[in-house]
Amino acid sequence: MHEPARSGAQSPAVPLVDTMAVPGRGRQLTVLLTTALVIFGLDHLTKWLVTDHIALGDQVPASGPVTIHHIHNRGAAFGLFPQMHFIFLAVAAVVALYILVAGRRFGPGVFPQALLGMVLGGAVANAVDRVAQGYVVDFIDLQRWPVFNVADMAIVVGIIVGALTLRSAPGVRGQGDGSA
Repeated sequence: MHEPARSGAQSPAVPLVDTMAVPGRGRQLTVLLTTALVIFGLDHLTKWLVTDHIALGDQVPASGPVTIHHIHNRGAAFGLFPQMHFIFLAVAAVVALYILVAGRRFGPGVFPQALLGMVLGGAVANAVDRVAQGYVVDFIDLQRWPVFNVADMAIVVGIIVGALTLRSAPGVRGQGDGSA
């Protein structure tokens, strides 16, 4: 009679063990979406702070290697092609959908999913601004580079680090030894 109690005590562990394979996907999605939400939140918080405290066109400090320069960007990255507003929204939607549907193929670990979350969060944050306002608030000014925002930074860092990581990952292009 002890064995039924013992197996009964183990039966809750069996579903837990069985679901460990599924939380791999669930964990990946959780990391991806949490990262995206953090990027989205930071981007909108910083844009709100800039909009609330710095007049459009103003720059704080007035000069220096890095300044906060409040501008409205109606174009793509770096203000290019402002007349193609709807194309940018379509690209953002396709990128977001692809990341959500096929992003787990990028890698099973937390790091690749966090990188995808950065790209997703940045793309969605800027897309929401374009739909709601018709422009994106940019404010990080490095003087020798076009003005950008947190979403732009997350997209660029996510893509570059992801490309470097994928390129050097074992099993990709010659086992990571640099051969093609």
